[in-house]
Amino acid sequence: MKTNQEFKNAALDALRGNWAKAVVATLIYVLILSFITGPTVYSTTQVQKQLTDLAATSPTGYQAAALITSPEFIALQKTASRTSGISTLLQFLLVLPLSLGFLNAFRKLLVAGDTEILSNTFRIGFGNYWHKVWGMLLMHIMIFLWTLLLIIPGIIKWFSYAMTPFILEENPELGASDAIHRSRMMMRGHKFDLFYLYLSFIGWFILCIFTAGIGFLWLGPYVDTALAAFYEEVKADYALNGGLD
Repeated sequence: MKTNQEFKNAALDALRGNWAKAVVATLIYVLILSFITGPTVYSTTQVQKQLTDLAATSPTGYQAAALITSPEFIALQKTASRTSGISTLLQFLLVLPLSLGFLNAFRKLLVAGDTEILSNTFRIGFGNYWHKVWGMLLMHIMIFLWTLLLIIPGIIKWFSYAMTPFILEENPELGASDAIHRSRMMMRGHKFDLFYLYLSFIGWFILCIFTAGIGFLWLGPYVDTALAAFYEEVKADYALNGGLD
C-alpha cells in the first residue's frame, strides 16, 4: 500500500497547472449545493427563531401552546416542511449525481490528464443517470440505517462504501448493490488507511477555517484527487488478489 504522501504527491502532480480549473469547478459545485440546500436551512432557521422567541416572550406553558397552535406559526411550519421536501427531492435528483461526477472528474484528471473538470462533473454525473442516482441513494440509505444502529458502525460503513461513486462510474454493468458490495470488498483491510489519509489533511483543514472557508476551494480538489489516487491503489490491490468476493 502506498503512503499518504505518495497519494498526496500524485494529487499535486495532477493538479499542477490545473488549479484554476479545479477551483472554478469547486466554486460552481458549492454554489449549486448551496442553492439547493439553502431554502431548507433558511426555513428551519425561521422555525427555530420563532420557537426561541416563544420561549423568551411566553412565561407560561398555556401562552406558549396558544402561540404554537396559532395560524401564523402553523403556516410557517407548513412552508418549512414544503420547502424541505422540495429541497430533499432536488438533493436526490441533482446533488447525488453531481457529487459522483465531481469525484470522478478529479479521477479523470489524475488517470487520463483530462483537464475539463467542470464539464466532466456534469457529463459524468448525469450520464447513465438513474443508475448513478439509485446507486448513490442506496449507499446513503445503508449508511443511514447503520448510523441509526450506532454512530460508530455508521462511520465504519461510510469508509467501507467510500469507493462506490468511482465503481458506479467505471463499472456501469454493475447494479447498485453490487457496486456497494465491491466497494466493501475493496476496502477490506483498508478502512483505516483511508481514515489516516483524511486525517493527514487536518492541518490544511484548520488553516482553511482561518481563511473564512475560502481555502476549502483549494483543499477540496486536493483531497478528492488524493482520494482518486487511493481508489486506484485499492482497485489494483483488489485485482491483484483475484477480485475475490
